[in-house]
Amino acid sequence: MLLLKMAAAVTVLASGSKGNSTVVSSSRTRILVDAGLSCRETFRRMRACGLDPQSLDAVLISHEHSDHVAGLPVLARKLRIPVYMTPQTRSAWKRQLAAHRVELKGDFRSETFDPGRSLQIGDIAISSFTIPHDAVDPVGFCFRADGVKIAIVTDLGYMPASVRQHIRGCDLLMIESNHDLEMLRLGPYPWSVKQRVMSRMGHLSNSALADFFSGEYDGDAAVLVLAHLSEQNNHPELARSCAEQALGNRRTLMQNRLLLARQSQPLETITIG
Repeated sequence: MLLLKMAAAVTVLASGSKGNSTVVSSSRTRILVDAGLSCRETFRRMRACGLDPQSLDAVLISHEHSDHVAGLPVLARKLRIPVYMTPQTRSAWKRQLAAHRVELKGDFRSETFDPGRSLQIGDIAISSFTIPHDAVDPVGFCFRADGVKIAIVTDLGYMPASVRQHIRGCDLLMIESNHDLEMLRLGPYPWSVKQRVMSRMGHLSNSALADFFSGEYDGDAAVLVLAHLSEQNNHPELARSCAEQALGNRRTLMQNRLLLARQSQPLETITIG
């Protein structure tokens, strides 16, 4: 009997304040997590990574900020696949569309889920969990498929115990390393924006992520992806070195990959399993 090797895969199309979008794939199902790029750019980057946009089964939205939903109206209309978000996020997003006089045309298939509840899309089991961010109902996600656990958690001001618990035992962890505190303090943003970013409802700094890595992180992930790096207030090598120093000489570190997601181009597809 022929045994087929099954594996899950993650393709980070873009990550940053100008647009976020990631494809999570199993052997039978493909989900787009967030739609912050234009529909055209999403399709272009998918094809550049060898992915057919028509193979997407669903879109999953973490929260309503524009860098996570900007391309959603056109993309949902073109693909006619279900779009999943929490009821509060859907309401906030529709208010945004109305404020900008954007009308949803065609067949828009809207599905909702409650934070903390599990849902199933194809053969991918998804659990959502609340994260601390200044959106109406922001969530992170864990995906289980083909014996693999993947977590995507960005846009959070700090790492509460509930989030740390949800992301234990991951094979791949995509997590925010948004800013260097000194670069942010000395940078060009207005003070009000700096306060927002640094707040407990803002974004995770390199040092805050390092505290997690050196403390309660279980070290299980075969792949770590640092995501949502600020182009103004961070530098890839700063984020990398801070994470590497915090991980130190843990037993699994030499076997693991530490990757940095980018705004300008997709990461090569990561296969786990």
